[in-house]
Parts: sequence; structure tokens; C-alpha cells
Amino acid sequence: MRAVDLTGVQMRGVELVDVEISGELQNVIVNGVDIAPLVKGELNRRMPERAKMRPDDSDGFREAWAILERLWKDTVARAMTFPAGALHLNVDDEWSFIQTLRHLNFASAAWVGRMVLGNSSPWHPLDLPWDEAPGWDGIPWDRDARPSLEEVLTVRRERQRMVRHLLESLTDDQLAIKVTRSEPGWPAMENFPLKECLRIVLNEEWQHRLYAERDLDRLQKPG
Repeated sequence: MRAVDLTGVQMRGVELVDVEISGELQNVIVNGVDIAPLVKGELNRRMPERAKMRPDDSDGFREAWAILERLWKDTVARAMTFPAGALHLNVDDEWSFIQTLRHLNFASAAWVGRMVLGNSSPWHPLDLPWDEAPGWDGIPWDRDARPSLEEVLTVRRERQRMVRHLLESLTDDQLAIKVTRSEPGWPAMENFPLKECLRIVLNEEWQHRLYAERDLDRLQKPG
């Protein structure tokens, strides 16, 4: 199952054997035990920097972004050691490495460029929405494009600078602001917390780097 909403599902007398689950967990009760906090705690133990991806103050956001840029620098350097064609391969029908970067470019444009900075159409032709998105007029969506890594990184560096520049002057008072964007396109939100816009970007950056590293591991294995 991919990209399904299982909110409110109840399963009784089931057998879950050899099951793999990845996604958002909240109030997940297994045999009377809420496993969500246990999973969160174990992930934070394995990756201590993960706990810094939900900051509450402006200094925390700056620290989190610096961590992400450092981690992604290493991941991109690793990807550059692969043949160019490998970076367009889809492992288990997931996004390729280049598609992942294109999606992150889209996410920062949407949640920082549009929602926070107020640019109603901040898009680049190589931006890539998520696969289940409904589609919108004026927003690019070419999943089959095969740009070079450097083409995508050029956009990526611009988007990273945009976020970094915003965070450099971010104050705690600004984090309390709510933003509204009602122009055609996406996101279109009313009174949406600015802090949550930035947290969404942090979460996207964190999670998709893990996915990218996972798939590079798979591509590196013989056969």
C-alpha cells in the first residue's frame, strides 16, 4: 500500500507477520500499547539530530537548517560517485535521486517561496509535486523529465539560499505569525502558522534524505 490514509482503522484478530510500515505514526495502539512514542524514541536514539527537526524558536530553525545542509552536502557528494544514469533509476518504484531533489525544490518553493514570502508563482519548470497531487494550472509537473544532476542542483542551490536567507533574519515573533495565501495554485491556506510552514520544509528535507540514502545503498549492492 502506498500513500493511503489509514486514520481510524481498527483491526481485530489480525496477523501482521513480515510487515514493513513507513509513515506518520500517531496513536497507533498495538495489543494495548501505543507504539508511536516508542518508535519516535528509537529513531531519535539512532539519529540524535532528528530530534532537532521540530524546533520552537528561531535559533532552533537555524540550527536545524545548518544540519540539513551539511547532511545533504555529503549525500550529494556520494551521489556524484554514481554513473549519471543510476541517478535516474527508480528503486522499488520510488523516486529516483534526481526526482527526489526536484521534489524538495518544489517543497521549498511552495512552503517558503509562496506561503512565507508571498510569491504566488515561485515555480521552476523542473519542480516536481508529489505523485498523488491533484494537479494545478500553472504548476509544473513533468515526472518523466531527465535533467542532469547539475541542472537540478542549480535550482536546488537557489532554493537553499532562499531558505537560509529567510532563517538568517528570522525572529521568534515572526514564528508566531499566521499566513494566508488565497491565490490560485497551491498551497492555498488561511491563517496557517508560519512556524508550521518551516517545519514542513525541515521534515521534507530530513525524510527524503533518508530515502535517498536508502536507495543509494540499494543501487550500490551487486546485482
